[in-house]
Amino acid sequence: QVQLVESGGGLVQAGGSLRLSCAASGIIGRINAMGWYRQAPGNERELVATITSGGDTNYLDSVKGRFTISRDNAKDTVYLQMNSLKPEDTTVYYCNIDFSMYGSDHRYWWGQGTQVTVSS
Repeated sequence: QVQLVESGGGLVQAGGSLRLSCAASGIIGRINAMGWYRQAPGNERELVATITSGGDTNYLDSVKGRFTISRDNAKDTVYLQMNSLKPEDTTVYYCNIDFSMYGSDHRYWWGQGTQVTVSS
């Protein structure tokens, strides 16, 4: 059973920092990309940051220079360091992984979400 356990969300003042973690377990195969998405009520889920198995990263324009995604392949864990947080960053953040069981397939799994609230 694949599981993604997220942690690190919470309440912080504007300008502060939080670090999200997402640990994967139960994976049979190889984890390809890992990423973070966020979704505010009434809005579509949007990509915040992704990182490939080779370390290539991609960021939402509005978080570039403030957020940093990283991963520990030995622990099957992805992190999101969020600095200079703004009230508009307030929402639920979701971890996502793309993994392969048979080499060329792609399977996707979502975490349960963690709330980030930034007060002004």
